Amino acid sequence: MEIFNGIVGVCGGLAFFLYGMNVLSAGLEKASGGLMEKVLAKMSGNIFMSVLFGALVTAAVQSSTATTVIVVGLCNAGLLKLRGAVGIIMGANIGTTITAQILRLTRLEGDGGGNFFINLMKPSVFSAILAIVGILFIMLAKKNKRKTIGEILLGIAILFTGMILMQNAVAPLAQWEGFKKIFEALKNPILGVITGAIVTVLTQSSAATIGILQAISGAGTGAIVFASAFPIIMGTNIGTCSTPLVSSINSSKNAKRAAMLHFYFNLLGTILFLIVIYLVQYTIQWPFWEKEFTTGDIANFHTIFNVAVTLVFIPLAGVLEKIACLTVRDKPGDEEDDSFSKEDLLDERFLVTPNVAIAQAKEAVVQMGLYAKKNFMQVRTLYHEYDLKEVEKIGEREELLDRLEDRVGQYLIRLNDCGLNEDEARTVTTLFHLISEFERIGDYSVNISETAAVLYEKEAGFSDQAMKELGILNDAIAEIISLAIEATKSMDMKVLTSIEPLEEVVDRLVEELKSVNIDRSKTGECNIELGIHYLDILTNVERISDHCSNIAIYLISNKKQFESLKKHEYLDNLHRHGPADYEKHIKEYSEKYSLHPAKDAG
Repeated sequence: MEIFNGIVGVCGGLAFFLYGMNVLSAGLEKASGGLMEKVLAKMSGNIFMSVLFGALVTAAVQSSTATTVIVVGLCNAGLLKLRGAVGIIMGANIGTTITAQILRLTRLEGDGGGNFFINLMKPSVFSAILAIVGILFIMLAKKNKRKTIGEILLGIAILFTGMILMQNAVAPLAQWEGFKKIFEALKNPILGVITGAIVTVLTQSSAATIGILQAISGAGTGAIVFASAFPIIMGTNIGTCSTPLVSSINSSKNAKRAAMLHFYFNLLGTILFLIVIYLVQYTIQWPFWEKEFTTGDIANFHTIFNVAVTLVFIPLAGVLEKIACLTVRDKPGDEEDDSFSKEDLLDERFLVTPNVAIAQAKEAVVQMGLYAKKNFMQVRTLYHEYDLKEVEKIGEREELLDRLEDRVGQYLIRLNDCGLNEDEARTVTTLFHLISEFERIGDYSVNISETAAVLYEKEAGFSDQAMKELGILNDAIAEIISLAIEATKSMDMKVLTSIEPLEEVVDRLVEELKSVNIDRSKTGECNIELGIHYLDILTNVERISDHCSNIAIYLISNKKQFESLKKHEYLDNLHRHGPADYEKHIKEYSEKYSLHPAKDAG
């Protein structure tokens, strides 16, 4: 019965440990603010910098698996080259050893005597303090950033609680003869490596496997010696490859290569270390071979192993890359890696880290804006020279816009079910609005191209003066679309607040041009049918400007953390009681896009 209770206790402690890891990792990911994938995506040049940032990012999120899965996703999306992935994967193995170094603090558990500070440093005491502070942050804080701090503190507290529970539950098992026999058998290197790999696959965390070893060691069972511990530790590195390998299925060849690269690095490193350690043991012999391995020894060996393997393979990064490429070969007719679809930005793997998924969805929305702007810039040239090839490209981009709107929308729906906090949920809602706005900008550009097609078929055109006027208006529209895209990228309030003044200037320009066109029609200077087409263009252009204004309002609402911003109320207040900058911007844009007196007819 005592053995049964001990096993149940270990499993319960492990459950706390894994949940604590999950809470801590999720909190750290939120605190990163979506910067993780941006940092990783830039690491494609210097291998030493790639290793450094891979280690730092993994230490920050407490999960080498999360880092590697994101690397696979970035390779799949074409945002990261395979050479850059090599260093990040190496660094991730080093970063994950930080958890074991933190867990060695459980050695402080014990009799602290009457010393207040020593007792305060005992894991059972400071984890309780962290839990209290963490739950107070979560319950009382109004800002999500402070709640995230509470999650991190609570995660650490649960992590240590699980560790202590495992240690306490393991202690009675030391009396069971079979317990020591199990670890005696694990001195067999192949069996030890397989055991470490299997436990890591089951727990989906190498840190959890190391934590179990440390808990058994910390319980003072005497069962953990170097000969049985080191194969298990190395087996964890192989087991941690399972998630990236599975996630690479049905991905691009570069994503599969990144997953295989991770596997080969850990497998070859393990084989190399086994050969060296047993070669020394059977010749010189290690003096600590049968000595008990403490929690600190386990943490140190885990770190030394990963650092040493990384140092050995840094000069061989190109070899690892070639092996991965030989495993996942190019097929005839394969496209170049850079020719990926922008829809690949929305990789399903990123959903496990909502911050990263949101950042990728935002990037896809920005891409929609760029497509819409490109279409408008080409549409405005059709009145000078109607080019059927350009019209075909405009149609292709419009199809891409429609497809991206649908794909991003579905991705955001999936994201909405990922347990988002208030800030994340508000951002997802904003992105839902933006995809519709950018898609409508694309639609109005197509409308303008259709008007150009009618004029081309009738062999009609506007006068030089009318074209000059449209050119000034189109310059303003090109700028306001650019501002909307930049605002979506940066969320910079200076950019956001400069959009509405330009929209006001566009409205004034459109009204002025409409009046000019009507006057021309009345005096017979302008063909009535041409005048109607001219008005159609003005209407579509004005609506593009309106949608850019909507984008700014949605982003301002998100930036200022409003549940919703009433557009008409906001604009009315801005027009009547706008800040000095608002009037200053209007004056600047009015001068920049002023119309010269028109003499020629349309």
